[in-house]
Formats: sequence, structure tokens, C-alpha cells
Amino acid sequence: MKVIETTDLTKKFGNFTAVDNISFDVEKGEIFGFLGANGAGKTTAMRMLCGLIHPTSGTGKVAGYDIHKDSEMIKKNIGYMSQKFALYDDLKVWENLRLYAGIYGMKDSEINKNIDALLKRLGFEKEKNTMVSSLPLGWKQKLAFSAAIFHKPQIVFLDEPTGGVDPIARRQFWEMIYEAAASGITIFVTTHYMDEAEYCNRVSIMVDGRIEALDTPRNLKDQFEAKNMDEVFTKLARKKQD
Repeated sequence: MKVIETTDLTKKFGNFTAVDNISFDVEKGEIFGFLGANGAGKTTAMRMLCGLIHPTSGTGKVAGYDIHKDSEMIKKNIGYMSQKFALYDDLKVWENLRLYAGIYGMKDSEINKNIDALLKRLGFEKEKNTMVSSLPLGWKQKLAFSAAIFHKPQIVFLDEPTGGVDPIARRQFWEMIYEAAASGITIFVTTHYMDEAEYCNRVSIMVDGRIEALDTPRNLKDQFEAKNMDEVFTKLARKKQD
């Protein structure tokens, strides 16, 4: 079952083409890596898929909804987490969860019960009334991801979610990603850590607004005769420059 479908998706800002005729699909429960250097167009593409900006041309569906016509329905059926903005530091742990649950339209009767269950699963029961500002960064990342999937969305978009955290916390975070994918939530993730690309079912690599490679990490390494995804990325960038 396809939960993201795009065909010739394009976004122009004046004479500048940020996203240039990209086409790809993402399956339900898939962990899909969306890679590219700064300025490659991946953030603009993600914003179109999240219903935040309209494409200049091309078509796309997210969770069965048209990105041209159904942006509000898309927002209700996705989760989103960014490295830069995910939680409110001046709210308590439970207040953040309640806020996000309300934004996504969950019923009050569901919210309180699910908050307690989630905090128990995370081992955060004693931190329920802790201000988010005082949590360690790794804990914040876990909480932010949990808030993004609290309403059980079809898809969660993760924009550089592990930036700035130590390798152990990153590994623990990816364990949560695998658990969410196993429950049927589709993961759409951007990252600049090439070792994390190895954890994805499939990876696309954008260069100058276009998707220049899309396959499983293993197939991409074979195609580019590379030892790892970092080498794939480097070879692809050099090939484009040549």
C-alpha cells in the first residue's frame, strides 16, 4: 500500500527551481531516507508533502490526500518532528504531550489515559511534571518523537531528528523508529548522518533539486562500488560536478 505518491513534483521560487520534477512512492511501514546536501531541495520537497506549501506543478498524494487540495487533511494524518523545533521548553512533559494531542484532534478521554501509558513505556513516570527545558537532549528527542506519533498518524516526517545527540542516544532513537515502523507507521526521515542511511529500507539522494539515486542501501553501494553510504554520497556528488 502506497502512502506517499509523487509524479513530476516541482517547486519554483521565481526563476529558481528548488525541486525539479521528482517522482517516487513510499510504502506503508517503510523507513524511507531522504538525503541531500544543504540546498539540494529536500526541505522544500518535505514541506510540499506536509501540506505547508503548494507545488508549482506535478502531482502528489500523502495518506491518500491530494497535496494540492487536501492540505488540512494531510496535516491531521501525519506527524512531524524537527531538530530545531519539536517541544516547548517552558511546558512540563505531560503538558507538551497534551498540547500536541489536542492539536491533532484527539479526544480528552483518550489523551490522559494515553499520556500515562506512554510515560510508563518510556520510563518517564517520574518526569511527568518536569519542565522540558531541564531534560537531557537525548530524553528530549525521545519525547519529541513520542509526541509526533502520539495520535497514531499514518506517516511521520522526521527532519534531521538526531542532530546534536551522542551516538548512544542516536542508536536508542532508531530503536524507537523501528518500533514505530513495525506498528505500521511510515517513517520519512532526512539526515546528514550517512551511517543512519544504512538503517533505512530505501534511500533517495537529491542533488540540485533532482533525485539522482533511489534504491536500497545495499543496491546503492553495489551500484556505486562503495563500502558505505558516505562513499555513495561522495561519488554521486562528484559525478554531478563532472
